[in-house]
Amino acid sequence: MSINFFQQWINYRNAKSIVLVGILAILGSILVACSEEVTTEEMVEQETMVEQEMAVEATAVVVEVAEEVSKTIVDIAVEDGRFTTLVAALQAAELDSVLAGEGPFTVFAPTDDAFAKLPEGTVASLLETIPALKDILLYHVVSGNVLAADVVTLESATTLQGQTVSVSVMGDVVKINDSQVIITDIQGSNGTIHVIDTVLLPTAE
Repeated sequence: MSINFFQQWINYRNAKSIVLVGILAILGSILVACSEEVTTEEMVEQETMVEQEMAVEATAVVVEVAEEVSKTIVDIAVEDGRFTTLVAALQAAELDSVLAGEGPFTVFAPTDDAFAKLPEGTVASLLETIPALKDILLYHVVSGNVLAADVVTLESATTLQGQTVSVSVMGDVVKINDSQVIITDIQGSNGTIHVIDTVLLPTAE
């Protein structure tokens, strides 16, 4: 009788242990599931934050590009800082308002260094001789939006001054007459600027 009782007691203890192990296993599964769920939620939250940051950055880039394209070629020249002599000449010749118009225009824009190559006193003299100044400035402008990819296919181009400029390509070097193009395709709302290193001078008539 006592042996049977002892066996029943052992079986009872074993059953409790099995049940306890089962409960612990279930609790462990629940904890793992909760942990995975929290981890998944954290990953989703992080991915969402990254996507939001990327969207903000992309929007900022689009806005910046839109603002840049909304500027006319005159606005760009004024803000750039390398074209102070050109801008002053355009204003003196009252061509700044023309080149701020609808266009489109393509401007071969000489830098301040390009103007500095001219003989001493030339710029000051031109600023006092508006018709000659206008001729020179218009000799730097071509009608239409002519990008660099189009320029290299040309042999010449007719300027708003009436005369033509020659276009030559040797390897990576593109020249307008004897002036080298050093920066291409600065886009404005009404045309394109190509930066050149020498002032273009029309043929005297």
